[in-house]
Amino acid sequence: MDEQDRLAERFETQRGHLRAVAYRMLGSLSDADDAVQEAWLRLSRVDSDTVENLPGWLTTVVSRVCLDILRSRTARREEPVGQALPDPTGDAGDGTGPEPEALLVDSVGRALLVVLDTLAPAERIAFVLHDMFAVPFDRIAPLVARSPVTTKKLASRARHKVRGTPAVPAADLARQRRVVDAFLAASRNGDLDALLAVLAPGVVRRADPAALPPGAPAELRGARSVAQGTLVFGRKARFAAPALVNGTVGIVVAPRGRLLLALALTVEGERITAYDVIADPECLRQLDLAVLDA
Repeated sequence: MDEQDRLAERFETQRGHLRAVAYRMLGSLSDADDAVQEAWLRLSRVDSDTVENLPGWLTTVVSRVCLDILRSRTARREEPVGQALPDPTGDAGDGTGPEPEALLVDSVGRALLVVLDTLAPAERIAFVLHDMFAVPFDRIAPLVARSPVTTKKLASRARHKVRGTPAVPAADLARQRRVVDAFLAASRNGDLDALLAVLAPGVVRRADPAALPPGAPAELRGARSVAQGTLVFGRKARFAAPALVNGTVGIVVAPRGRLLLALALTVEGERITAYDVIADPECLRQLDLAVLDA
């Protein structure tokens, strides 16, 4: 085995870690794999004997590549919220198809991926590396061209955005979460009776036209009408997750972790009295979204 083969073997032992880092930074499996491949290309062009800490060196390189991609996205405003994505239909068989990405989305969390997309590139890099992979701030600082103290502030600001600020007491938040979890479970299972149990008799559902099938009414009133309309949403419910929406418990619908819809719900007691389905990209950008603790 020659030196290049040995180097490739060492790189492969790090691939899983590098992919995990890149995916959390980029929210796209194909982009993450591109970043990892670029790290290999850069490694193959250097004298590996000068690399004292290969895992640390590779993590740094992948992070720099990801930062460049994030900044490029920001400059071009790629992949806007509210953009419809095709449903996953199968696996490419090489670890890059929809099924591996679906598993990654589930492992990271749809709500977290949605909120990470709202962070500035440097905030996202600092938060992911420090809070998710325990990289010290003095190692992150050169990547984002900040001092360690300023980098710590970047991560702190990102952490605050990710966690959000609930607009209701913890007990009310927990009660809302139970109701929303029941609503989601009934939607996913197509269970009309369970939906009727969680909807108030006079519930109102309003929806952006972009969120509805052609000809569907923008507003529905009454538990049975809303429940039947919600069952149409059921196909998208598999891409849904609870999240903080403007400080209260709501729902984000995020195929492949990218925001498509948000549901802002009003919960009174143990039932939903109203909900708005938001699909307009500009309205989605204006929402205050955060992750709910498990």
